[in-house]
Parts: sequence; structure tokens; C-alpha cells
Amino acid sequence: MPNPIILALDVPRPENALDLVREVTPLVTTFKVGSELFTSAGPQIVREIRGLGGGVFLDLKFHDIPNTVAAAVAAAVELDVQMLTIHTCGGPTMMKAAEKAAQDRARALNRPPPLVLGVTVLTSLDNNELSEIGYARDVARQVEHCATLAAQCGLRGLVCSPLEIVQLRTFLPSEMKLVTPGIRPAGAERGDQKRTLTPAEALEAGADWLVIGRPIYAADNPRRAAEAILGTLPA
Repeated sequence: MPNPIILALDVPRPENALDLVREVTPLVTTFKVGSELFTSAGPQIVREIRGLGGGVFLDLKFHDIPNTVAAAVAAAVELDVQMLTIHTCGGPTMMKAAEKAAQDRARALNRPPPLVLGVTVLTSLDNNELSEIGYARDVARQVEHCATLAAQCGLRGLVCSPLEIVQLRTFLPSEMKLVTPGIRPAGAERGDQKRTLTPAEALEAGADWLVIGRPIYAADNPRRAAEAILGTLPA
């Protein structure tokens, strides 16, 4: 199967991120740029990763009024990212505007549109914390609600906990792509992720891509760590 690993570049400095990209490429070919790295390095880090041949998952979780999110998505398309995230709790109008902006700007640039991924419930949240911030539904029901709404709004992918994949696959369109953080190899520390599976378990449940950070970037030998994880995956 194609390599499903997305390496989360959750490091503070661009030189650290680019060293990681060089070390693990072409073993890993897609890299997540999140809030910490993008804030410290700006759009140039995306350009440099693309220049090294890596695909970019821009994980900034856009959540604002529809026009603002649409403009941000169009700017991300200009950077030639392959995936980006928005919060589904931004509402239907915002989600539709984001997908339309991705399609329209990509068409104007004659390139494939990035996959706009809806974030359902952060994997660091459990039922107690969800209740504390005012949601009446538990995690599973909130994820199902957000996922259904995202599909109705035309999104082509979701970010979700691996523990929700099986249920999501029972009602989502088969073409909906699922990207899963909260992935920890057997024996690894869970860190701040409360809802986790191993890489093999997540793929067997129906994940398309696996976002893996600390088990690779914090390893003494990141390339060897990536090789070890790939060795546990089904052929």
C-alpha cells in the first residue's frame, strides 16, 4: 500500500524541521506543519519543504467567519499544500466556503485542489472536558454529528481519533478520507493524546493516513524509528 505516514514536524525551529525532512525522505514523503512551526517560520517553511519534494499537510485549523477562512484557504492553495484543516464547529457556511475556495483557486492555478479536512473533536479531549466546555453530547456523538455535517457540506476528508474510525465508516461516503492523529506505536508513551491506537490498528480500522510525531521526531534516530513503524504495517 502507499506510505500512509504523515510526519508531524512539531518542532520549534525551521532548521530542525528541514533536517528531519531531509533525514526521513523518501521513506516518509508527507509532513505536517502545525501552529508552532508555522508561527515561527511562516509560509517559507512550506515552500522549502515543497522544494525538497515533500508534500505538506498545513494543520492550522482555520476557524473564523466564512470570508476569512475562504481567503486563508486560497492562500494555502497558493503555497501548494496537499492538505489543510478547518474546524467543523465553524458551521456549514464556513465549511462550504472553504471547500469552494480550495477548488476555485486550484482550478485557476491548474493544480489539484488540496484536501480540506474537517476537524471534529480534538484528540486531547475526553468526555469530561467536552462537557466542561459546554457540549451536551459525548465525544462519540459529537464526532458523528460534526462528521455528518462535514459530509453534507462537501468536505472530502476528516481528522478524527482512530477510535472513531470504525463508526464513521458505517455512515460516511466511502470516498471520504480519514486522517488520524493520536497514533502511538506499541509501547510508546501516550503524551497528551487520550484516544490512541497503534499504526497497524488504525489502518485496519479504516484510516487513510496516520499523523505520527513524537515517536519519530523525538527518537534518537528518526529515520530508523520511521522504518520500524513502517515495518509493523500491513503490506
